[in-house]
Amino acid sequence: QVQLVESGGGLAQPGGSLRLSCVYAKRIGRFTAMAWYRQPPGKQREWIATVNSDDLPTYADSVKGRFSISRDSTENILYLQMNNLRLEDTAIYHCNTHGAQPSDSWGQGTQVFISP
Repeated sequence: QVQLVESGGGLAQPGGSLRLSCVYAKRIGRFTAMAWYRQPPGKQREWIATVNSDDLPTYADSVKGRFSISRDSTENILYLQMNNLRLEDTAIYHCNTHGAQPSDSWGQGTQVFISP
């Protein structure tokens, strides 16, 4: 079972910023690509960003240029810096290994709510 604890969500205005954190189990290791996902209200969970073992990021088009994923491999923490937030960024945000399936173990997530 993978241990994942997300935090940092909250209420923000359009154009604002938030920084999410995810503490993950040490046994995942620095050679495993980690990712952020989100589940908007009434929709399926979607992938938004991955950082690989070389710390190279990839992003979904919906967040490219606004969000930045990074990791502290010594502390096993995954980050998501979210800038220029939009109403459609409202969602529950989860972290997990890249390619995690719905049947895999997931954390509680952290709620992000964007409102004027």
